[in-house]
Amino acid sequence: MDGAGTHDVDRSGTGSEREPGSPRLVRRKTVLRAALAATAAIPVALAGGPALARTSAASGTAPDLTPSCDDGDDPTPEQMEGPYFKPNSPQRTSLLEPGLPGTPLTVTGYVFGRACLPLAGVLLDFWQADASGAYDNTGFRLRGHQFTDSRGSFALTTIVPGLYPGRTRHLHVKLQAPGRPVLTTQLYFPNEPRNTTDTIFDPRLVMSVRDGGGGREAAFDFVLDVPQNPGPGPGPTPPGGTWAVGVTYRSGDRVTYAGRGYVCLQPHTAQPGWEPPAVPALWRAA
Repeated sequence: MDGAGTHDVDRSGTGSEREPGSPRLVRRKTVLRAALAATAAIPVALAGGPALARTSAASGTAPDLTPSCDDGDDPTPEQMEGPYFKPNSPQRTSLLEPGLPGTPLTVTGYVFGRACLPLAGVLLDFWQADASGAYDNTGFRLRGHQFTDSRGSFALTTIVPGLYPGRTRHLHVKLQAPGRPVLTTQLYFPNEPRNTTDTIFDPRLVMSVRDGGGGREAAFDFVLDVPQNPGPGPGPTPPGGTWAVGVTYRSGDRVTYAGRGYVCLQPHTAQPGWEPPAVPALWRAA
């Protein structure tokens, strides 16, 4: 698995072990994050600082996130709901309220299906403890739901949750793609002393977290058990170019597409939607 855990499957998605020293193929999810980020507008809630997932993907360094969604890999692990969930939370992307104490926190990321394609319209329902470790069980403070946008992305503005006996620091979340079962899970913070003593802590659910924007910025990508068609197989060469779907390219390879030349930046196998102008993480105009 990506993140603090380990994962021993082949990252190329071929199912075979990679030869030592051979180029590592770019994971579909990493490239999709970079491609989506290249054209995505930064949400208003994140205007004070860039979203960590987008920044890391654009730089070519994948953050430690939920399990990689290489075809056939496991979805994001389930976790217990706990005693404090309440239905009918308000729809909102910010849980901040006037006078609410605590360190500001933004959580951003994407929701993918099993073929690493982003999922739009996924319900995410968040709830958490306040800075003192208490849950609001009479109202809806620090509770709210939202939906992923057309690019499969979400953004939550809240505070860093406090600690209470027996648990490490965490956020609760339920996710449901349209017409699919609900996934209930929790998100954790790295380097928390109680991570080693919390009996349900799962390192696969640790967010990438950094200081920034006057508070903390976290990133996590979910993978839901939603079947997807990864797209057609090898296709014809597009008119006026040598780039083609299904071809394995290596760093330094040169192609033409729509009358313009490009140089390959990272080894990968071309797929629909990865045309050179659309994925600056893979191709540079020559």
